[in-house]
Amino acid sequence: MHSKINEYILVNLKYIVKLCFLMLSINNDLELEDFYAILFKNESVGLSEKKTKKVKESFTFLKDFSKNKIIYGVNTGFGPMAQYKIDDKDRIQLQYNLIRSHASGTGEPLDAIVVKSAMLARLNTLSLGNSGVHYSVIELMTELINRDITPLIYSHGGVGASGDLVQLAHLALVLIGEGEVFYKGKRMPTEIVFKTESLKPINVELREGLALMNGTSVMTGIGIVNAIYSQKLLVCVLDCSVAINEIVCAYDDHLSEELNSTKKHQGQRKIAEIMREALKDSKLTRNREEHLYNANANDEIFKEKVQEYYSLRCVPQILGPVLDTLNNVEKTLIEEVNSANDNPIIDAENKHVYHGGNFHGDYISLEMDKLKIVITKMTMLSERQLNYLLNHKLNDILPPFVNLGRLGLNFGMQGAQFTATSTTAESQTLSNPMYVHSIPNNNDNQDIVSMGTNAALMTKKVIENGFEVVAIEMITIVQAIEYLGYQDKISSNTSKMFNKIRKIVPPFKEDLVMYPYINKVKELLMDIN
Repeated sequence: MHSKINEYILVNLKYIVKLCFLMLSINNDLELEDFYAILFKNESVGLSEKKTKKVKESFTFLKDFSKNKIIYGVNTGFGPMAQYKIDDKDRIQLQYNLIRSHASGTGEPLDAIVVKSAMLARLNTLSLGNSGVHYSVIELMTELINRDITPLIYSHGGVGASGDLVQLAHLALVLIGEGEVFYKGKRMPTEIVFKTESLKPINVELREGLALMNGTSVMTGIGIVNAIYSQKLLVCVLDCSVAINEIVCAYDDHLSEELNSTKKHQGQRKIAEIMREALKDSKLTRNREEHLYNANANDEIFKEKVQEYYSLRCVPQILGPVLDTLNNVEKTLIEEVNSANDNPIIDAENKHVYHGGNFHGDYISLEMDKLKIVITKMTMLSERQLNYLLNHKLNDILPPFVNLGRLGLNFGMQGAQFTATSTTAESQTLSNPMYVHSIPNNNDNQDIVSMGTNAALMTKKVIENGFEVVAIEMITIVQAIEYLGYQDKISSNTSKMFNKIRKIVPPFKEDLVMYPYINKVKELLMDIN
């Protein structure tokens, strides 16, 4: 699958992914579409014969190569204690000690979907044959993914330098038959679930503990899910931007190909193109030449605005950088997930072992910071569009707060605006970068770290906030269309949005308790399936 998900999104203005096969066999590089199929469509995953052979060859080579040699994490301690040699009789216990001691996460458990994504990311990098793990690791991880057995992994613990050590330790803990998992909606001891499913723990032979823990798979797994939801959120913001241009009967030239082609940025051009396509059957947008160039030339003061506010007129210039950033985030995530992010790197083909720092998470940390910044900017755009609709002095066509009831007695969307404003402000604060917030630890062995998992989790929260604000904006847009009686004049794209929201939120003049409706619309917008 080489097509980009966002191409499907932007061509169709809805979330569509073409699934080409029922079982995804890890052979070539994984793509975002593959993660979508496994995470949201519950497709199965398997390993190709080529990859299976490479994993087994890597293990056999390392087992022979490590005899009478000092190999980090095979016969040495870890981190700042690497100068201590480990006796052969203690090698296996070393791996168990590492897993158990580092399974020290706290905070809220990670969502099952991001844990599954992290597992798939870890499975893929281990399958490259650069980690020297026993094949039982691959077998058991595959079974856990396909049977929806989700390890308990906590949100707090990763500094993203020697990889996601603490959080991946919780994954490793389950693979050795310990710890806890989520199984059929319940949190249960791993041992009981393994007995129920007739599963056996992995064989710890060489460095299975370190190989499982030493990598960027948790931050990458969260990042993959963030990328998918970000693309869905972009569609929602586009839908709102199209609709609000219709509501105010905006001039169409700010979306024209002629204007936008004078900028070289591909994202801006694509956003403008999609909005033009969505508005082509609207009966509300106006042609500037018809309304201004050939009329009213002698008027000294124009009753209607010559140009719209920036939140309406500059959408291609605002969402263009968002789209370009989403593309780059996806590219970086996919490169990371298809990379060996372990230490040391096992090279069975050239008969060598290389020590380095492929576990460092700076690539993901930086991309997550970029992503949360553009998501927050999208949220700010949505909040400003909402404010435009609610402020009758700005739009000059709607009642205050799009209040369809009695002014003074009823409140319309006034209360919901507070929520949108508050949520947007939270995202603005969360958008401060983690990439530059390194704190040395591990006896200063890890003297500069990425904080990539923190960045990914903060981005996840910012994305969820974005859906909340857009949900409030969509309800407001639908109420505005209702008030203006534009149902038969709006584009087919906006009509689809109108009908979807109206199935959840009825037209209202009398004040309603709004939170159930806002939450239901948010759930609708976040429904990837």
